[in-house]
Amino acid sequence: MTPEESAPHDGARRAPAHPPERQPGRTIQLFLLDGFSLLHDGVPVVVPRGLQRIIALVGLRPGATRAHLAGLLWPDTPEERAMSSLRTALWRLRQDGSCPVLTSGDTVRLDPVVRLDIDDLVRAAERISDGDPRWAARIRGAGRHDLLPGWYDEWVLPERERLRQLRLHMLEDIARGHLRTGQHGEALQAALEAVRAEPLRETPHRLIVEIHLAEGNAYEALQAFYVYRDLLLRELQLEPSETMCALLSDLLAPISRPPGVRLSGSRPPPAHAEPYPGRPAQPAMPVRR
Repeated sequence: MTPEESAPHDGARRAPAHPPERQPGRTIQLFLLDGFSLLHDGVPVVVPRGLQRIIALVGLRPGATRAHLAGLLWPDTPEERAMSSLRTALWRLRQDGSCPVLTSGDTVRLDPVVRLDIDDLVRAAERISDGDPRWAARIRGAGRHDLLPGWYDEWVLPERERLRQLRLHMLEDIARGHLRTGQHGEALQAALEAVRAEPLRETPHRLIVEIHLAEGNAYEALQAFYVYRDLLLRELQLEPSETMCALLSDLLAPISRPPGVRLSGSRPPPAHAEPYPGRPAQPAMPVRR
């Protein structure tokens, strides 16, 4: 077992000699989004860093075999020594009693009494895909957090990206659903949360433009387009896709073509025409290029 696993974390309490009996009705919550946190009936519990890694991995890989867990936790350690370290860590976890785990044969999983925030997120995604909008607010909040930020274990990174993509697609699905039903405010909030989670991703920016256009807000649609275009040029030296540009083609075409050139099939305006009867013509809004 490595020194990190054997030494208690900052402020960690010493493990009792015998595991405490589970109290009926106790609520145990494990949070892995936005950092590791364990609550007993709403009260934070201090867990040594070595045990945090065991708990987090078992929560992310329910039902994994002991050999699989040992290989992920101690990848550079010989198999026999890694298995010995895992046995010691599981014994410490049972003695500590902060987060109960169940072993069945060669597999390990969290006790069902432990409520894991990632499970709530996945269930919310299933409800959204079934057309249940009541989970939208929970997903919008979850879209702000990454899995175990600051942890760089090889088993954390793919799970972090998987959950990030899941959140982004859920937020975009929520925005599209609200847009279809004309709930433009709710659609915009979900799209903005997706932008907050990944500013360079085009899809939520495209949704923001679509939402403004659906509301008839041409100026805000153009502003949202150019805000994203400037960001993309500055960070990646890229232009928005043709799909996104096509959203604004009807707005940009009349003011982007050279003077005297008209669209195919259109009629030239009559001489000295005014945009509205009795109202003087207004100068065209400058377009940033």
